[in-house]
Amino acid sequence: MRIVFAGTPEFAVPSLRALLREGHEVVGVITREDAPLGRKRVLTPSPVARVAEELGLPVLRANRLDEAATEWVRDREPELGVIVAYGGLVREPLLSLPKLGWINLHFSELPRWRGAAPVQRALQAGEQRLGVTVFRLVAELDAGAVLSRDARVFAPGTPAGEALGALAEFGTGALLSAVEALAADPAAGEPQRGEPSYAQKLSREDGRLDLNRPASELLAHWSGVTPEPGAFALHEEQALKLHELRDAGPEAAAPSAADAGAVELLGGAAILRLADGGLELVRVQPAGKAAMDGAAWLRGRGGRAVLR
Repeated sequence: MRIVFAGTPEFAVPSLRALLREGHEVVGVITREDAPLGRKRVLTPSPVARVAEELGLPVLRANRLDEAATEWVRDREPELGVIVAYGGLVREPLLSLPKLGWINLHFSELPRWRGAAPVQRALQAGEQRLGVTVFRLVAELDAGAVLSRDARVFAPGTPAGEALGALAEFGTGALLSAVEALAADPAAGEPQRGEPSYAQKLSREDGRLDLNRPASELLAHWSGVTPEPGAFALHEEQALKLHELRDAGPEAAAPSAADAGAVELLGGAAILRLADGGLELVRVQPAGKAAMDGAAWLRGRGGRAVLR
């Protein structure tokens, strides 16, 4: 099938590779414009742009799918548009331009967690079953008919970045199934059923952990904001980034409510003591410093610190 593909981040790359591996003809790739990265703000191609160019595919860099982008797609005469985390809206007339329309690989079991950050918000909510859905793109946000879906279970405390990477590979099966379904029946698809929920984009403040919450909820919150926007708590009025946490069990609970938020060395590990359990600070980053071993940071504080 002649396909135009739109995607930007690393976790869109497996879908592009899967379509090619299956023998589909990717006639063009749309991705976001090169962005400044790193301390020197060097203009850097998106992961999708880099891979597409390595494969010799035509690439359009565009932050908006405007009239020029529509004409670029029209010239390629695609039968189907596939979008995976492109980062922009597909509107008419581009939406109806491919004969079979556009399909989107979304990282949730729709209609649950429509929106920008489905994996992150699901993990924050304590969910361990994470899904993928391939649906027909329509004008309403993530509301089109479902072509295929799948799901798998992740261990508590799995960081969102790791879960997204796994789902990106896992989701290629659902994507290829959806393309096959459309090839067999251009009218394929079932309406979404159930009450929708929404996954708003994360802000830096979403990364602040509430140390009054139970340990399991705190670990879930941490997993949903790691690595972006990044989890943190305050130590001496400055942000302490928490790059890696691990459940330390109920035996590490604070002796009293007044001690919740204290970090102490227990068995050579830096343990954040909470009302009902503890979390090991495996890797942390103090303000203005490089990331370091949590126990080493705590020893530099005399073996005890208080977070809030």
